[in-house]
This record gives sequence, C-alpha cells and structure tokens, in this order.
Amino acid sequence: MVVGRVGPGEVARNWPVPGGVWLTVRLVEEVVLRLEELLFPSIADVAVLSVAVNDEAARIEARSTVAGAICPGCGSWSRRIHSSYLRFLADVPSGGRRVALCLRVRRFLCPVISCGRRTFAEQVPGLTRRYGRRTERLRSTLAAVGLALAGRAGARMARVFGVSVSRSTVLRLVDALPDPEVPAPRVVGVHEHATRKGRHYGTVLVDVESRRPVDLLPDREASSLAAWLAKRPGWRRSAAIVHRSSLKVPRPGHHRRCRWRTGGIFGTT
Repeated sequence: MVVGRVGPGEVARNWPVPGGVWLTVRLVEEVVLRLEELLFPSIADVAVLSVAVNDEAARIEARSTVAGAICPGCGSWSRRIHSSYLRFLADVPSGGRRVALCLRVRRFLCPVISCGRRTFAEQVPGLTRRYGRRTERLRSTLAAVGLALAGRAGARMARVFGVSVSRSTVLRLVDALPDPEVPAPRVVGVHEHATRKGRHYGTVLVDVESRRPVDLLPDREASSLAAWLAKRPGWRRSAAIVHRSSLKVPRPGHHRRCRWRTGGIFGTT
C-alpha cells in the first residue's frame, strides 16, 4: 500500500465534479501535509514524498526543503549543490511495524577556498547526525530505555517494541548522553573507595543531603581534591566539605575486632 499517491479514478468516484485534476492535486497536498505532521511533528524542514507500508515494515521517502546548509568546517552558508545520495535511517516503530526512513541528502560545495572541507553533506537538526544510522528520536528512546534498565534488559525491552539492538549499543548510547547539570551541593562528603582492595584506591565525592554520588577521583591525594575544587569555585564557596575522618570510617589497613560464630578473630578492613 502506498500512501500519498492518489489516482484520478478515486477522486472521480468521490467527487464527480468538473475540475477533477485540481481536486486530485489538492487532495494529495492535504494528505502529504498530514503525513508530515504525523511523522515529523517537531521538524519543519522535511517534505514527505511517499510512504510504502507492508505487513512488516513502513518505508518513508523524504527530503529536506532548506535551500542550503552551513559548512561544519568554517560555518559558511552554501547553496551550491555538488551531488545527492540516499541515506537510510531506522526510526521508531509504528503500529507494530519497523520504520525505515529513506532520506534524500544533498552534498554542498563550501564557498570558502581556504576551508579544509571542499564538500559536506547536509544534516537535518533533530533528525540526523553524522554517520548515524538511527534517527534522533530512536536514539533518545533507546537511551531512555538504557538509563532505566541498563544493557541486557534494555536490549530485551527494545525487542518488545520492534527494535533489534544489542546490549553494547544500548550502553554506548547511554554513555554518549551529556552529563546532567548538577546543582552545587551544600555539604559534600569525601571518602575513599577501592578499585582493587589493598592496592588501588580512589576518592568518591557524595552529596550528603541527597546521598547521590557527585564525582570519582582516580586517587586519594589531597592535591587531586584541591584541583577538583579549583575547577568549581562556586562549589567551594557554597559547600561544606566533610572528610572521611569526621565520618569515623576506618582507614584501609586499620585493625578492628570482628566476631564470628566460630570464635573471636581479628579482621582487616
């Protein structure tokens, strides 16, 4: 089934009036506009050419309607088209069917001679990115699943709604997310943690009030903590530092008495 192409015979059955060609064009335009609002609600510069649907998948042919593009190398605006090609992207499934976006992408010539890029391909903001094989909304959906369920469970949940993806891909999408903006805590707890007990130790910084980790330092030296605070002058002024010594946490190698059912022995923590 192809949506977006209406023959004159269908229009003549529904509207048997003179000027059937004009009605056909008007009907096709209305269908295309509704498809664009349905498929790309937040993207204004994409035109839908056709939609082909079968029992397993839906194929959407589209193109960008912007007259030019900005060179990623020098930031110059270009309208000179060098060539074009088809780009295939996976999109969020719809109605239990896989959705494949067939996007006509233009390659532009950079107008600046000194620019290192002679040609560059256009990107549609909110829809594509360089070397991406998924649309931005599918990437954000898989990243949200990965944040909630992590790798293996996230990959299994993605298969439920029709996206075949590996756990490594889910974790890679989560790792590519930008770090969230963390407000300056009022009280920061500083404690050491073991990456390998008895050999390698680091420093963990915790928001004492919310009990959430703030950052991890690769060692437990005071100079590392001072350098970390120097990069965040606002935090240093507004936060009180609580060291592990004031929290009464035993140091590595400190001996304390451990009581076991078999008798009293000395352990090392």
